Amino acid sequence: MSIEEELHEHAEHARAPFEKRVAATMATIAAALAMVSVLGHLTTTEELVNQQRASDQWSFYQGKTIRRYESEIARDVLAGLKSEDTKEYSKYSDNLERYEKEGEEIKKKAEEFQADSRLKGRQALRLHFGEIFLEIAIVFASLAILTKRPLLWWTAIIGSSIGAAIALTTLMIH
Repeated sequence: MSIEEELHEHAEHARAPFEKRVAATMATIAAALAMVSVLGHLTTTEELVNQQRASDQWSFYQGKTIRRYESEIARDVLAGLKSEDTKEYSKYSDNLERYEKEGEEIKKKAEEFQADSRLKGRQALRLHFGEIFLEIAIVFASLAILTKRPLLWWTAIIGSSIGAAIALTTLMIH
């Protein structure tokens, strides 16, 4: 076969309706893959940021707990010495109560950040699984163009539908 005949044959194949449909499907899958991939990365980043915020809050909570214990020790030492300086005793008692109250608020905030982090982690996992199905669907669509087999094209469509559905379930997780 001459070069001219080969070019003519390839031009005919490029205009084939099946290949056009598969190429359009691939473009759609690729667009969905891009969106799911970006959302997956953003969600993973949010998970990590919330983990760090929770860690910071737990460190702050630990500092408040240490201060509370120090105030408790000072108060108990003053009580043991039967010091007549009730002003110092009441100062440490007030500190003890304040640190306890602040510690509870900090603890609550840390637990909220942890819960948000776990939620984002579950969402990111679903987005990553959706991404995997979409990537596999592109492979099947490519194989469909190469082999000209409709079954592979339908496999790509079904795979991409599963991937998109898994990614969309992220919206239902609260």
